[in-house]
Amino acid sequence: MNRAPLIATVAVAGLALTACSTTADTATEPSASAAVTCDKATLQTQQPGTLVIATGNPAYEPWVKDDDPESGEGFEAAVAYAAAEQLGYAPEDITWMRTTFDGAIAPGAKEFDWNLQQFSVTEDREKAVDFSSSYYDVNQAIVSYAGSPIADATTQAELESAKLGAAVGSTSLDAAQQLANGEDVSVFNDNAAAVSALKNEQIDGIVVDLPTAFYLASAEIDDGVIVGQLPASEGDATDQFGILLANNSPLTACTSEALDQLRADGTLATLQETWLASEAGAPTLQ
Repeated sequence: MNRAPLIATVAVAGLALTACSTTADTATEPSASAAVTCDKATLQTQQPGTLVIATGNPAYEPWVKDDDPESGEGFEAAVAYAAAEQLGYAPEDITWMRTTFDGAIAPGAKEFDWNLQQFSVTEDREKAVDFSSSYYDVNQAIVSYAGSPIADATTQAELESAKLGAAVGSTSLDAAQQLANGEDVSVFNDNAAAVSALKNEQIDGIVVDLPTAFYLASAEIDDGVIVGQLPASEGDATDQFGILLANNSPLTACTSEALDQLRADGTLATLQETWLASEAGAPTLQ
């Protein structure tokens, strides 16, 4: 199914940030014990004067358009350049690299400064890596195809016996396992492998974040349908995507400050409107 081309040109204020905290134990709790200047001249990056940003291999739409993060097109690519500009980095000061999802969230030293791959912030992950404040809050959803055994499901109970799949190491997999209520869930290396299994009717549906569900249903799956989105668990917020950094990174607080500025001035909202499909058409599964 063809998808209308997306156009992304967002003007971003490029003023360097000042006086943000030096370290953060978590993405949302920066230390107030000391302050540094958040600009390119003083930030401790992998390469002085350069910001090394990682994405997936490949990187998928709508997060990165045409697997080309250097273009700045796609929601996460655009967010990365906008946040970098807040810290004084011009596009030519940015170097992109590729990592796996699992490798990025594993403990240990990192070769990148930032990594954007739709990483949901979780307590378990925060034991091994740092996260910035959220740049996107999202629900999980189930995508399938017209005529599938679950295409007309309206409740979570109807999915308990479904053959579901999700990407390894993702919060989508956690959601799928909760939905399956003890049934086996198929685990795939990435969403592309899950889509292939769905096309071959090896599974009934894929659990992914909602923007990815819209993209897959419209561009990757013949007669694709979004079965519905999952409500946040009682007492829990929706998934929050944050930029991943090395554990105890000196960049964490300044990264969060940059994103908070983009949220406050409306840039994040503009980028969401530009690159992410509307959530209005996805019913909530009760």
